[in-house]
Amino acid sequence: MITFKIKEPDKGIEQALCDKIENLAKPKGSLGRLESLALQIGLIQQTLNPVLSHPINVIYAADHGIADEGVSKSPKEVTRQVIYNFLNGGSGVCFLARQHGFEIKIVDGGVDYDFPEIPRLISRKVRKGTRNYLHEAAMTTEEVDLAICYGADIVTDCYNEGCNVISFGEMGIGNTATSSMWMTCLTGIPLERCVGAGSGLDAAGVRHKYEVLKAALDNYSGDGSALDVLRYFGGIEMVMAVGGMLRAAELGMVILVDGFIMTNCVLMASRLYPAMLPYCVFGHCGDESGHKLVLDYLGAEPLLHLGLRLGEGSGSVCAYPIVDSAVRMINEMHTFAQAAVTKYI
Repeated sequence: MITFKIKEPDKGIEQALCDKIENLAKPKGSLGRLESLALQIGLIQQTLNPVLSHPINVIYAADHGIADEGVSKSPKEVTRQVIYNFLNGGSGVCFLARQHGFEIKIVDGGVDYDFPEIPRLISRKVRKGTRNYLHEAAMTTEEVDLAICYGADIVTDCYNEGCNVISFGEMGIGNTATSSMWMTCLTGIPLERCVGAGSGLDAAGVRHKYEVLKAALDNYSGDGSALDVLRYFGGIEMVMAVGGMLRAAELGMVILVDGFIMTNCVLMASRLYPAMLPYCVFGHCGDESGHKLVLDYLGAEPLLHLGLRLGEGSGSVCAYPIVDSAVRMINEMHTFAQAAVTKYI
């Protein structure tokens, strides 16, 4: 696998940031999460005057072999259908991106379909869907390496276009199943607590999904390392997102984290490179079973609780105005001295 040079943000500037925030014309701590967010972003960017520029939501898309086992209410052809809806501007994340000024990049990493050449669809196909990990490893080591490289390269392109705050989304029928496998293997949380309804399974469907995944876990004979779990139970779009997140942290970008699937990608990325976690801002806690558990495991405090479980980067884009408010607070509020206000507690 390619390597990344990720360093935790230097805390040498932390006291100066705290002093600036505490001297804004307000009672200490009265702007709550906006204050902690401003501190985090100032540390990421190593400045007392952080700036958010050219926000981009990258959507990686691929199919999953495990979907053949009926672990999702939706058939695999929905993956390509939703990609066309992205391209037509009609999906949930599209209206949020328009509302909050995000560019969207859509990446075909492994959809089981031959798209015609479409200018707005970035083709980085590793293979047409993963293998079925009920029976064999989902990906080879070479495919993992390629997916990580492709995911990272897309982020490099975003950075070179002036982006310093990036959101990640995904499309791939079966990817909540894959996320559940990563989650149980990396956290030790029992599989049954990691498995949820995904795109809308009823109780019987969730039970079937659990039984399929339990059988896959029982069949697994790997070494249990993060890289082996990533490979054996991988989803191409999820591996690409891991590569994208690691590159974003390497470049000192603010990483906006979406729902259950992308949170598990952060889990995987942070297991490989723990120093990437301080670059992550968690957008929301959704309704997918297991999402709160993995957020708690990571010690993450999400910004929103709106019951979202769409994916696509919708929750992280929806949370962006709060991040923007934190940056505006530290840059635009007057200090007590500027406002000629007596400092008060």
